[in-house]
Amino acid sequence: MSDRITIIPQPIRPTQTHDVSRNKTVVKTGGTGSFDQLLQNKITSGGVKFSKHATDRMLSRGINFSANQMERLESAVSQVNAKGGKESLVMLDNTALVVSVKNDTVVTVVDKEQLKNNVFTKIDSAVIA
Repeated sequence: MSDRITIIPQPIRPTQTHDVSRNKTVVKTGGTGSFDQLLQNKITSGGVKFSKHATDRMLSRGINFSANQMERLESAVSQVNAKGGKESLVMLDNTALVVSVKNDTVVTVVDKEQLKNNVFTKIDSAVIA
């Protein structure tokens, strides 16, 4: 007998809800824009994830990241993790991201217009990517 626990990865599927009024199953999917596709690819690829709050901020402020910027963000998070950081401020070009390093999750995103007179609390590190 073995004490090993085997975890079989399961694919991420769209959320399904049951519509009682019509007795149908409804499948919720994301939008069709390129940002939504990039975000979903990053979520499923196991890299840095974005919280709902961060995603809402990005959409409302028109913030998009290129593939190069996402690589730089992931590199910065890896560097902070190697140094023992838990909550970090990552400056990526003209955008500030607060990242939960232990969860690999972007908590919030602030563009350059909102950076002025903004105070970031509950962070233990900062990195310029």
